[in-house]
Amino acid sequence: RQRQMCIRDRAGISQSILAEETGIPVKTIQQYEQRRKDINKAQVEYVVRLSKALCCEPQDILEEK
Repeated sequence: RQRQMCIRDRAGISQSILAEETGIPVKTIQQYEQRRKDINKAQVEYVVRLSKALCCEPQDILEEK
């Protein structure tokens, strides 16, 4: 599973709430979690917003190559 999804699940937050809290479209969050978009190529601002909303470090949601 994608790291962001695991962190989101542990935080008990839905994709729609995460989208609302970050201003990132639900579709984009879904694409990151389904690996249709590469989270490692996401805008830095998106990674920072996601990490803040998920209470983790930005590197925690990036995929290891």
